[in-house]
Amino acid sequence: MFVDNPVLQVLREFVPGVTEGELSRGGRMLRWAEAGSGSPVVIMDAALGEPGTLAWAAVMPKVARHGRVVAYDRAGLGLSDPADPLTLGTTVGDLTALAEHAGGGCILVGHSWGGLLAQLVALQAPELAAGLVLVDSAEETYWASLPAEVRQQSYDAGAALLDKHSRGEHGALIRDAFGRFAKLLTDDPGQQARILDAYAFCYSKRSQAEAFPAEFRLLDASIPEIRRIRADCALPDVPIVVLSATQGAREDHRKAWTKLHAELAASVPRGRHVILAGTDHAVNQVRPDAVAEAIDSIRDAVHSEPHA
Repeated sequence: MFVDNPVLQVLREFVPGVTEGELSRGGRMLRWAEAGSGSPVVIMDAALGEPGTLAWAAVMPKVARHGRVVAYDRAGLGLSDPADPLTLGTTVGDLTALAEHAGGGCILVGHSWGGLLAQLVALQAPELAAGLVLVDSAEETYWASLPAEVRQQSYDAGAALLDKHSRGEHGALIRDAFGRFAKLLTDDPGQQARILDAYAFCYSKRSQAEAFPAEFRLLDASIPEIRRIRADCALPDVPIVVLSATQGAREDHRKAWTKLHAELAASVPRGRHVILAGTDHAVNQVRPDAVAEAIDSIRDAVHSEPHA
């Protein structure tokens, strides 16, 4: 197992009984935080460039009350070792391997890029998915349709992080980026400081900072492959909840994104689309209750099935 660190130390303040886990993937380690017990196991995957072990800190304790929940860091992020090269096959393969390690039949929960990855696992290995919760999920058609200048903003953010990191000044940038989340988690200034220290730790290595822009490049490069997978495979007939934010993007872009979410939910027999009014893209931070409720509804549906 991996040694104690600021991430686990601060998670213990918010998630009762949290422990660590790891899985070897060809000599590199995939690492996660988990809590609770029972099945189906809930596996949570975070947004582009964000360490999942921290991203789900507000959701984990709510979900762990009713079952086992795993929040993991993708390759190169947070506590997990980097992959070279970083490919779609590697990224989807890691989530697939984690679901297999958990025994299959998991509830896959993904925010943004993590939501798209959860779909790709369900499309190609349907036996591993007992249900899906897609939290303002990324969508390849929407991403490809965005103006070049909008997509460039993501690359600019990655370049700024690398520039700050090269000068040893990235800590302030990271603390500013996640400051709101720390305040949402707790009113205690000391705890807020420890949360932000943990986030800074997750970007302290050069490889961790490089993972942020690398994932944006991966999304761009993977669009043709994602489209091919969708054309060749179908989502399994399992309960699926799609959560959509309403803010944080230009109105016309937001409407187009939400429309794709609605179409996705309508494309499966047990799909449900939930629009969270007044919520921006960071749904896992600002509406952890809504995410937990969606997960609980999937778990209840799974338990009520005859084979459960």
